[in-house]
Amino acid sequence: MATAFFENLADALAGLLPRQFGAFSIRRTGSNLKVWYGADTRQHYEVQLLGDGSLELGFHAEYPAVERNEAVLSRLQASERTWRRVLGKVPEAGPFLGRQAPVWRRVSEVWADLGELDAEAAMEVADRLSAYVNAIEPRLVRGRG
Repeated sequence: MATAFFENLADALAGLLPRQFGAFSIRRTGSNLKVWYGADTRQHYEVQLLGDGSLELGFHAEYPAVERNEAVLSRLQASERTWRRVLGKVPEAGPFLGRQAPVWRRVSEVWADLGELDAEAAMEVADRLSAYVNAIEPRLVRGRG
């Protein structure tokens, strides 16, 4: 069931993601989906199933060096008032959820009561993830290499 959800999510996102930031890439598995602009995959938008069955969606900075991830998060926190106008109070900015928490950073939210992972849920998640892209991507520096 999760595989079909992520397939539907990828299809929905392809039609919702803004083109103004350039070409984007989508990679999906049976338990997550990542979207990024440009060649650097370390800064990306992600939807993933967590171990407790909830769904996390938002932005991740996953460089090997904590300092680099902190720099990305600091840049986003400097413009927090702007992206919160779009995303609201729900997203949390801070350490990654999971074993990479000491190094990776995020601006994301967790949906614990999503219900069935069907096509309707995929559309709802795609809409929310595209809001993250529209709110956060303009605040990121391109040429991340």
